[in-house]
Amino acid sequence: MAGVTQSILVVGGGMAGMTAALEAAEAGYDVFLVERNPYLGGRVAQLNKYFPKLCPPYCGLEINFKRLRQNPRVRFFTLAEVESVSGQAGDFDVRVRLSPRYVNEKCTACGQCAEACSMEVINSFDYGLSKIKAAYMPHEMAFPARFVLDPALVKSGEAQKVKDACPFGAIELDQTAKTMELKVGAIVWAAGWDPYDVRKLDMYGSGRYANLVTNVQMERLAALNGPTGGKILRPSDKEAPKTIAFIQCAGSRDQNHLGFCSGICCLASLKQATYVRDQYPDARILFCFIDIRATDRLEDFAARVQSEAGIEFFKGKVAQITEGPDKGLVLKVENTATEQLTELKVDMAVLATGMQPNTSKTKPPVNAALDEYGFIPAQSGVPGFFGAGAVRIPAGVTEAVADGTAAALKAIQTIARR
Repeated sequence: MAGVTQSILVVGGGMAGMTAALEAAEAGYDVFLVERNPYLGGRVAQLNKYFPKLCPPYCGLEINFKRLRQNPRVRFFTLAEVESVSGQAGDFDVRVRLSPRYVNEKCTACGQCAEACSMEVINSFDYGLSKIKAAYMPHEMAFPARFVLDPALVKSGEAQKVKDACPFGAIELDQTAKTMELKVGAIVWAAGWDPYDVRKLDMYGSGRYANLVTNVQMERLAALNGPTGGKILRPSDKEAPKTIAFIQCAGSRDQNHLGFCSGICCLASLKQATYVRDQYPDARILFCFIDIRATDRLEDFAARVQSEAGIEFFKGKVAQITEGPDKGLVLKVENTATEQLTELKVDMAVLATGMQPNTSKTKPPVNAALDEYGFIPAQSGVPGFFGAGAVRIPAGVTEAVADGTAAALKAIQTIARR
């Protein structure tokens, strides 16, 4: 075992990354967990409900947060990104950049800094649907439960007033970026995914229409801690939609955009259709699809929603979306079941955008093989380096957890066999 570093680096603090870190730590290994956001939980924290039980995301997240708090073998770092990796399996040298939070460990989350702050910034947690104070808690169940200052606030003349409002001396306006050197034996890359950029979809208005939202934005509209307090409302006028359409494969299964199927978009849209039906029983709900893909135990869920009243299904891909004078939308679609060209007029529409792996946009700083879509294959080509979660394959929460566990085992085997 001489020369073999008995620690593991996990990149990404979503469900796959947290699972990999916790499973390795609970098996007796020291783990460094780095996350680029100021909180752990990844995109699951932004959901309203998730499969298979349709329960709030904090059910599973809080369990993992408790495990993290109780396990001294896991050291986690937020606002952290890997800059470089060198070395080989059993002996990797890693440089991590730590961006300033401007708030130290003395923070009690009292919120007095936010009360003193008048500056607002776009709330990325709500996918741009709302604004938030520039001194903010990322969300109400954020872990770590500590405020963050936006860099724009720190550079403004308001920064000192916000600092003076903190009774605990938790604000440090002079914090700067730092680098941290780590030596690890194996690396699990669980950097997650981004929703496909709708600005690239010219046929759907390239993101210009106010009442055309994405599936991830719909989760925030339905969430109690979202921009509308859980009420699904049109962004343009905050009115309840009387007609709403769910549009599948927005950029997916399209060689001009994402050439693959993300596998869970159909189910997510069916789930969201039930959100609308439960809030507005009299609303007309339209579901436009190529085919509905549901596997394993979730096929029963898909069949049940399809059989229930209140949702109309149009088998056909929407070719074009335009905006009407009342900010309503006109969908041009061929219903392949009836072979009719149809124009559907709706108050609001939801685009089911696919899951684009972050590795397709920012490659890991190792010479790992990526497939044609930017995913890390099962054999990365770099011993001791393993993809997990949505950077390996489009995955729901259950699959991401299983994949994180598998990656932890591979990382442990890398160290133990040397």
